[in-house]
Amino acid sequence: MQINLIEIFDGGLMNAERSQLYYTGVFLHVSFQAIQNAVAASANGDDTPCWLDAQMLSMMYGELQRCRCEAAPFREVSQHLDTAVYHCGLLMAQCPGALNRRLCLHHLAAIITPLKEATSQLASPAGRIAADGSSTVGQRLRYWLGL
Repeated sequence: MQINLIEIFDGGLMNAERSQLYYTGVFLHVSFQAIQNAVAASANGDDTPCWLDAQMLSMMYGELQRCRCEAAPFREVSQHLDTAVYHCGLLMAQCPGALNRRLCLHHLAAIITPLKEATSQLASPAGRIAADGSSTVGQRLRYWLGL
């Protein structure tokens, strides 16, 4: 009976966390990609100020930071999200209107690429992502229970 509980705890909880992170990552990836496409399709030249809505970008930045915090147990995923958060912070520091379209597109690409990598990592089999570097929750629980 204990082994079944451990397997449920190890697999179920970690899979639920991964699943939620995956869908949040996909949402963020698609949202930033939509922003990038809208900026790229703009009729304005490269030297005109970017038109991004700072309030929308602030909401996206907050969601990205929350996703990064929740990804802490997944080392490789959190490293990609750190990069995305960093570049989103740089974009936020210069928005709205303080940077040109070309630089805005550069920052958006620098956010989208690590988001794509993070979601790819989350979509991979569970065994390929090490939880907090040393041991999984199930391994720690098995040790604690003496199994």
